[in-house]
Amino acid sequence: MWKHNWLALVFMAGTFLAPCLRAQSGAGDPDLPAGAMKVKATDACTQCHESRIILQQRLSKAAWTKEVDKMVKWGAPVDPQDRDALIEYLSTNFGTDRPAYVPDHTSSSKPPKK
Repeated sequence: MWKHNWLALVFMAGTFLAPCLRAQSGAGDPDLPAGAMKVKATDACTQCHESRIILQQRLSKAAWTKEVDKMVKWGAPVDPQDRDALIEYLSTNFGTDRPAYVPDHTSSSKPPKK
């Protein structure tokens, strides 16, 4: 019985600490673009994933609305009064009319395979 309790404790600790560890490990993670909602978007979104996930997206406003609502249901800390402004920020900066994402290649990055 002790073994099962220990495993449950380790699993629970990993579940609660993983978002914090991911956020801390994103030191080389690129910044989101400037805007009134940059800080709130960074705080809400990068608790669980790198900003690079957002930077790669090219979604319509309707798709960003669904995405934000889904993430809020999954626990993203978005204040209801900030929801519309966050969706506007995301759809403006990462809408379907924006150019494709081109990642920065640093010296620490692996070269592309040929």
